[in-house]
Amino acid sequence: MEQHPSCPDNHVRPMTEQIRTLTAEIRALIEEPTAPLSVLEDTLTTGYAHALELERERGRLERRLGEVAAEGDGEQAQELAERVSHTDEHLSRLRALLRTLRARTSAART
Repeated sequence: MEQHPSCPDNHVRPMTEQIRTLTAEIRALIEEPTAPLSVLEDTLTTGYAHALELERERGRLERRLGEVAAEGDGEQAQELAERVSHTDEHLSRLRALLRTLRARTSAART
């Protein structure tokens, strides 16, 4: 796997795959009328954990962006700004799905 130049530990790519897998699972559960409550709750918990991880990653990227911008490295700053934007997009989509899953989970409890 090719490493991302400004992310030598390469943990962004696995996180993206994890989010894709998680969002697919959430979508399937939202559509599944007989999904067990325990599965809904576990997936909701996992989703919240991933959302927190994305928020942490965004904060790390924003701090690094500030450092790079102060150094005057425009190319790397642009790259980091794009990564912040992508992280925000993933986070927004995940939060929207989690809201729907939370409502689905609440309905399953009644």
